Amino acid sequence: MSHDHDDRPQLTAAQAEAALNPPPGRNGGDLVVETLQGLGATTVFGLPGQHALGMFDALRRSSLSYIGLRVENNAGFAADAYGRITGEVAPLLLSTGPGALTSLAALQEAAAASAPVLAISSQIPTAGLGGGRHGYLHELRDQKASFRDIVKSVHTVRTASQVPSAIAAAWESALTAPHGPVWVEIPQDVLLAETTLPVVSALDATPRELYPRPELTVAAAHLLSKAERPAIVAGGGVVRSDAAGKLRALAEKIDAPVVTTFGGKGAFPWEHPLSLRSWLEDRYTTDFLESADVLLVVGSGLGELSSNYHTFAPRGRVIQIEADAGKLESNHPALGIHSDAREALSDLLDTVEPREDGTAPERVRELLEKVHGRIAAQDLTLEQQVLASVREALPDTSPSFWDMTILAYWAWSAFDARHPNTMHSAQGAGGLGYGFPAAIGAAAADRTRPVLAVSGDGGAMYSIAELATARQYDLPVTWLIVDDGGYGILREYMTGAFGEATATELARPDFVALAESFGVPAVRTTPETLAADLGKALAAPGPSVVVLPALLKMFEPTHL
Repeated sequence: MSHDHDDRPQLTAAQAEAALNPPPGRNGGDLVVETLQGLGATTVFGLPGQHALGMFDALRRSSLSYIGLRVENNAGFAADAYGRITGEVAPLLLSTGPGALTSLAALQEAAAASAPVLAISSQIPTAGLGGGRHGYLHELRDQKASFRDIVKSVHTVRTASQVPSAIAAAWESALTAPHGPVWVEIPQDVLLAETTLPVVSALDATPRELYPRPELTVAAAHLLSKAERPAIVAGGGVVRSDAAGKLRALAEKIDAPVVTTFGGKGAFPWEHPLSLRSWLEDRYTTDFLESADVLLVVGSGLGELSSNYHTFAPRGRVIQIEADAGKLESNHPALGIHSDAREALSDLLDTVEPREDGTAPERVRELLEKVHGRIAAQDLTLEQQVLASVREALPDTSPSFWDMTILAYWAWSAFDARHPNTMHSAQGAGGLGYGFPAAIGAAAADRTRPVLAVSGDGGAMYSIAELATARQYDLPVTWLIVDDGGYGILREYMTGAFGEATATELARPDFVALAESFGVPAVRTTPETLAADLGKALAAPGPSVVVLPALLKMFEPTHL
């Protein structure tokens, strides 16, 4: 078999000379940072540790911008948000053993949310690999085994020459639909050893596109064109693939009402006449979707939250477009189309016949009136007031990052994310502590607009150390802490299930004084002054904290 080499890069005489005579004083860590630069990385997140020092030392010889957080899990959340906001790979540099393992919960969230995080960890020296018990500091019998169930791919490096290829392969894996976290580990001795390998030049790690099969597109287009009551569920895959414009065009072409999942917030305009908004934890919405004769599900696995806790039972045909093959038909039989959401919507838009349905906007209006009537009957004015104040204060294009807290659960259903890819939460894996470190990652990606983080007092304590990070890098992050003296949602769950709550009440600091001790301006607010105080904090440069003492309640569930 012959190979055509005409398209390979042609080196200039100066480049050839540099390759033959690389600069002295480089080590394996330099190969890591050179590879990241060659792949197009500009910012890395992380936390140093003894085995990883060769990698961190090399950072000062690179053009990479480094954001160092105080806890590895928080560094992972920051990288996750950077990946979501930019759509680019977010490198995460970690140490061995405890440092690596502390990032696990963040990588689980990145996997659930399809965020492209490239975790590069050190390892014990090469002689210790293979499961023997050598007694090295931080030693695990098989470190990558702890990550294999969570990340998309694992890559172990054993020699310096393997570094560029391993990182490039991981980079491509992270960006292949569905995006996700990947794991590379490099032994301490490889990172520290001097290298005479040439400086790494530009690398190509372009992922393969995931296109729909044409016969499936034709079948789906036929079903949608002939449907009497089509409806669309738009999930996080629409946001990840930057397909909001395609989604809107398709919905308008076939007059199909659209509901967005909590991960798909902002994928469809909130005030659009076809918008069912995001009221998925609502029986009226569930009934509406069940009554569709053809339901198009794009970029969602119809998991627990999106299916109103698995009470959703479609009566019509389901078409499911999903980049993650494991989610295809995992909950409901469907015409399953394994594809990136953007590519599939684009092909459907070209293939489907227009249909007109003058009743669709009226049916949407009736549904939203029922939903709002149900909420209005529950005496939840405070909660709606607080959420409206956040919306009023937050600039339309500013990203927001919500921890697992009662105000966030309200926001999933009731908050208008006015642009795609601006509202993010930890609802994929559901871990605490996401909001503030994620906002730090987003602010590192774009310092030109303020970023909002929302936490409860319980979740805030998971990431309080990152106030130092926000101050150190002077990042434009405003942190709203809703302080109700405990794990509020667990208090509700336990009281509802057992009559009283256990282990949910928390002693907590004076958050205003604590923030000020980090040099971060802070204010204690009230529901009445929240919009003004939050707006002022968001408009000021650098980090800030707004504390709202309030006991919020959830609306009644409908799945019971």
